[in-house]
Amino acid sequence: MDKVAGKLTVFFEEPFWIGVFERISEGRLSVCKVTFGAEPKDYEIHDFILKNYDRLQFSPAVETDVKEAARNPKRVQREVRRQVQNTGIGTKSQQALKLQQEQLKTARRVEKKEQREAEKQRQFERKQQKKKEKHRGR
Repeated sequence: MDKVAGKLTVFFEEPFWIGVFERISEGRLSVCKVTFGAEPKDYEIHDFILKNYDRLQFSPAVETDVKEAARNPKRVQREVRRQVQNTGIGTKSQQALKLQQEQLKTARRVEKKEQREAEKQRQFERKQQKKKEKHRGR
């Protein structure tokens, strides 16, 4: 059975508080960015995860190397302290977010283009209909 690891980093990015969910599954990293607005409390984050985690839109997976080893509890405490003090997100996460942003951007462009074409076609058909009505003598 494969192991799945998750991580949430909350940081302040002027003017909002941002949460970055990182999920590592099968050696692949996918990321989701959430804007909280005001500084979220621990219980608010916990409620958000419980209620909304299944609706988060994660980025496409990016290859990453997963390190697995027994860990010293004191070392884990030091790492947690460093991560709490560390602001920002890892470069792999940034790459995954950028990839997701680009895919959403291209999807929006395609959708907008289809809407424009449909509107042009509708206007063209309306003009043709008016021409036909004029020729019928109405």
